[in-house]
Amino acid sequence: MTKPELNGSAASEELKKGLEKTRVSFLSRIARLVAGKSSIDDDILDELEEVLVSSDVGVETTVRIIRRLQERVSREKYMNTTELHRLLREETASLLAENKFLPVPDFSSPLPVKPWVVLIVGVNGTGKTTTIGKLAWHYKQAGKKVLLGAADTFRAAAIDQLKIWSERAGVPVIRQQMGSDPASVAYDTLKSAIATGTDVVLIDTAGRLHNKVNLMNELAKIRRVLEKLMPDAPNEVLLVLDGSTGQNAYEQARQFTASTGITALAITKLDGTAKGGVVIGISDQLNIPVKYIGTGEKIEDLRIFDRFEFVNSLFD
Repeated sequence: MTKPELNGSAASEELKKGLEKTRVSFLSRIARLVAGKSSIDDDILDELEEVLVSSDVGVETTVRIIRRLQERVSREKYMNTTELHRLLREETASLLAENKFLPVPDFSSPLPVKPWVVLIVGVNGTGKTTTIGKLAWHYKQAGKKVLLGAADTFRAAAIDQLKIWSERAGVPVIRQQMGSDPASVAYDTLKSAIATGTDVVLIDTAGRLHNKVNLMNELAKIRRVLEKLMPDAPNEVLLVLDGSTGQNAYEQARQFTASTGITALAITKLDGTAKGGVVIGISDQLNIPVKYIGTGEKIEDLRIFDRFEFVNSLFD
């Protein structure tokens, strides 16, 4: 079986640093696993299965990885434990390569339409507003004209936070008072973007997963008013997940995708957790691509997700 070329997406030092807690935890547990053993056997694979599950890779994805390793070991007969690290790296990358992913353009790539309208959703506390600010900064650094819309009018703090991030990124924001109609804010934002020749529109929305009916009705209304100005708007619906919550992030993704037309994912806060394995599970299990990962607090600490670079960073 031909394995994917990993060296084409070498791990950057910045990403390796951002994933340091996950990598150190993961590799140290594998080292303990094979200590004093000479060959890969069923006992080692059983223990590795526990390591992967407890690293928040997810049960289904873990089973698939272990099954692949069993096939490799069986086919290639005797395999030294020193090869386990390499095999695990190869099989994880191979698994992710079989899933559908968005292309990995940079922020300066031409946009399919202008303005490119992105609706950002996610529960409060996931880093949603921070991610919007980082996206705005990256797009502006790439020469794009960006406009933010503060359509999370449920909390005054959300409007204030987006204003702060808009100032950091150096981009304007359309906002109204707390309690205003979110759809009205979204409409005004897109109308202004069209009039001013804006390239990218990023619209924040309320994060209230516990009241799904109201939230879904609100998002549906936002879609309707945007379509009055642009038939295909929004062009992207980005769900922001907190990677440090491990399998809770996966459950949030499942709930949102079941009731909202999510087209891409951003997974944040990977620098502060040893649960970065959740990215592998979410990438494998959901039919929605991970597009961005957050690996730090600084405004530039948001990366376009490259699955091979990510695997290299975990196993380097």
